[in-house]
Amino acid sequence: MQKEEILSVITALYHELNGVVGYRTMKIYLEEIGYFISANTVHRYMNTELGLKALSHSGKPKYQHGKPHRVFDDLIKHNFTALAPNQKWCTDFTYIKMRDGTFRYNCVILDLYDRSIVASVTARHITAELAIKTLQKALYEQKLQRPNLILHSDQGVQYTSKEFVLFCKKVGVRQSMSRAGTPTDNAVMERYMKNLKQELIYIHTYDSAAVLNRDINDFVRHYNTKRPHKANGGLAPLEKRYPQLAKRNQKERLKRKEEQEKRLKSLKKRFTPQQIHQLLFAKKCSKKG
Repeated sequence: MQKEEILSVITALYHELNGVVGYRTMKIYLEEIGYFISANTVHRYMNTELGLKALSHSGKPKYQHGKPHRVFDDLIKHNFTALAPNQKWCTDFTYIKMRDGTFRYNCVILDLYDRSIVASVTARHITAELAIKTLQKALYEQKLQRPNLILHSDQGVQYTSKEFVLFCKKVGVRQSMSRAGTPTDNAVMERYMKNLKQELIYIHTYDSAAVLNRDINDFVRHYNTKRPHKANGGLAPLEKRYPQLAKRNQKERLKRKEEQEKRLKSLKKRFTPQQIHQLLFAKKCSKKG
């Protein structure tokens, strides 16, 4: 395996994924198409030789705080695994700043069995109503009328509110909560939110709530069906849940690898890896324009 070939593949994948993946995720994508090299080597190729770094961002809105109706014990205790679907769910909110300076809030529920997103709802305000609506959606789409599951969250006022606590009790959902000021108690949910922001929110500026909702739904669909996950042995969340999906996706990956090899073979005859990087970057910029 030639180094120049690996550099070309990394460059192509980086631009296909909008420049939002770091070296660890890049390593997983490389292995999917048959390139097995160490994480340190991928890091060196990306950061030192090609200058390819994952995009990042910071900044957040101010939140209003309220008096909790009830705070629950942590039933998860860092055991972010489940033996079957719909046993342990995690939930959280994140924010999206619109071009006009207003914010939208996305509430998400994740299943710890396969890391799949079972519900995602976006609204203008961060409220207990949004948390309830998201949980209702998850229960409906999973066809759970009387669930026997744990829902883990932080101690945000939306989750400790009387309205949300009573709704969980009504539908048979047991609440679990992280310790105050300890985001690592909900680490899996935090990781998903970081991916959503770095791979979608921070590389776009939204004027329209409808476009934002469409893009978030597309991100969730890709995350659930295509994105490899280390906790699933390299499978996407729904590939773990539905083995037939894993088989279909594997066929698509093999086809993609063949097409990519043909394209890279043609490019390598005419350009250096650095020139290929510049060409793909220019192509991506022209599409955005």
